[in-house]
Amino acid sequence: MSAAPTVDRVFRQLAPAVHGYLRSQTPDADDVLSEVFVRVARALPRFDGDDAGLRRWVFTIAHNCLVDDQRRRTRRRRLQQRTPIATSVDAPDPFDPRLAAALGDLTPEQREVVTLRFIADLSIEDVAEVTGRPVGAVKSLQHRALRNLGVALGTGAASAGPDSPA
Repeated sequence: MSAAPTVDRVFRQLAPAVHGYLRSQTPDADDVLSEVFVRVARALPRFDGDDAGLRRWVFTIAHNCLVDDQRRRTRRRRLQQRTPIATSVDAPDPFDPRLAAALGDLTPEQREVVTLRFIADLSIEDVAEVTGRPVGAVKSLQHRALRNLGVALGTGAASAGPDSPA
């Protein structure tokens, strides 16, 4: 984005990655995505930075919206514990169901790091900045998450190191 970014351009370029990140974290991904871009639209005129900074900034907003969403859902659960909730049939998930299940088996911290790294395409340093964790903690979470995904998906990635024969 060489010219000043517009909300439309930011949305077209980053919404798919932001949506993928949110889908891995919350069942309310579409609602949270809307909130992310409402916040982006409000604050974009004050943004000053390059493309990498813009990507980091948008994912920081997405992370903060997720935290807000999780707090809301926790409050709602407490209120609804006494009231049965009607279930609805969701549309089929376009994600690989095995991968979605494997991601669901990760700890929330591991899932967040993996999705920010590989769906949002952020660097280790950017993930550390967005999540407020040290770089070493992000590397450790990513390593454990990838090992667990390898085991869950049966790829053998858990035992194979970068120098070991396949």
